[in-house]
Amino acid sequence: MIEKHIQQPFKEPDRLCGKVATFIASVPHKRTASIGRVLGILVYFIDVRHRRIVRRNLKFVYPEWSTERVKRKSKRVFQNLGITILEICQMICFSRDDIINKVKIRGEEHLLNAMHNDKGAILISAHLGNWEIGLLYLVLHFNLPIVSVVRRLRNNLVNRWIHRLRTRFGNRIIDKDDALPEMVRVLRQGKILGIMIDQGTKSSLGVKITFFGKYITATPAAALLAMRCKSPVIPIFCNRNDDGMLSINIEPPLILKKTDDLRTDLKTNTQIMTDAIEKAIRRYPEQWFWVHKRWRKYYPHLYSEDMARRRRRRAIKNREISRE
Repeated sequence: MIEKHIQQPFKEPDRLCGKVATFIASVPHKRTASIGRVLGILVYFIDVRHRRIVRRNLKFVYPEWSTERVKRKSKRVFQNLGITILEICQMICFSRDDIINKVKIRGEEHLLNAMHNDKGAILISAHLGNWEIGLLYLVLHFNLPIVSVVRRLRNNLVNRWIHRLRTRFGNRIIDKDDALPEMVRVLRQGKILGIMIDQGTKSSLGVKITFFGKYITATPAAALLAMRCKSPVIPIFCNRNDDGMLSINIEPPLILKKTDDLRTDLKTNTQIMTDAIEKAIRRYPEQWFWVHKRWRKYYPHLYSEDMARRRRRRAIKNREISRE
């Protein structure tokens, strides 16, 4: 049950986000899914740009799907996002029991075993299901704070709000930019490090691998950390079930390659990790974050309208600057 009287963790100007989240948190749990689906469908029809990106991504990686199936799955993607957004807003007001009772866990022995060594552990995951509640559940279930590597959100207000949510029960957050030295320290202290590896990275920092059989640029950070610190890499995902419950699936540690060729090992092991991500997404395709332009680097034609729109905006901005 949602706690009725909560000490607001917000300060001005964060108060607005706090009030909105608290209002949404008043929605009964049983209605979250139905309201979230309606919200998702509304966004699906209104947000033409992201609807187009989702459809093209799905058709690109599932060429065997019919147009009608792509449309159905695209709607499911937006419905899942609608539910996830409502759940994330509610989470700031969830009690410990609310979170524990909403999630089932499988494979916890894999993380328990990793906790007994002094090398720490690297948890790799993706924006699948409700990725935010999975983080809070782990710290409550195992009574073990996790250090998460995150990308700063563009909106400062939302960034501060989500930071408070993520650190609510003792988890620690480190910024993705220039985070490698701190990540090494975390692992050498025997702690648990969480990294989302399903989104893109700067070309100069990434390695070229495949994702759903298509080329992408991926960050080799998790592979580099595992090789340098000898830490186990454990895939972990939080998916939504048909009954409204969430399931955290902790998989066995990945078997990584080690040769005398560091560059090859980085690429091979990054591919192994990305394959684990792909496998999870294929099980629940409608629950992944398909609105991301994941294949932009090597297949820019997929997002030609969006890229043209960005170029026009940049040109307008440059003209305005030149007039000043």
